[in-house]
Amino acid sequence: MRVLLDENLPLDLAVELAGHQVDTVIGLGWAGVTNGELLRRAQGRYDALVTMDRNIQYQQNLAAFSSGIVLVRAASNRMFHLRPLVPLILEALKTVAPGQLR
Repeated sequence: MRVLLDENLPLDLAVELAGHQVDTVIGLGWAGVTNGELLRRAQGRYDALVTMDRNIQYQQNLAAFSSGIVLVRAASNRMFHLRPLVPLILEALKTVAPGQLR
C-alpha cells in the first residue's frame, strides 16, 4: 500500500510501517500545505494518509477523495507513545477504504 505520513507524525514512524511504501509530507516538501490541498495532492498517488489531525474529518468531505485516512489517537506524537499503536495502525491500513476514516 502507498502511504503518506502527515507532518504531525515523526519520520521514524515510517520505518515502523513495514510492508508499505511510505512517503512523508516533509520529505515531499509539502509541509504547511492545508489538509484539503494535501488530500488533493495525494489523489491517485497514495492509498492512505496517516495523521493525528483530529479535525480533518470536520474540515474535509473525505468521501470525495480516493485516499483513506487513518487517524492516530495517542497521548503525543512522540515515538514512545506511537510505537505501541503500530499494530493497530497496520491493521487499520489493511481495512481502510477510499474516502473512509479509520
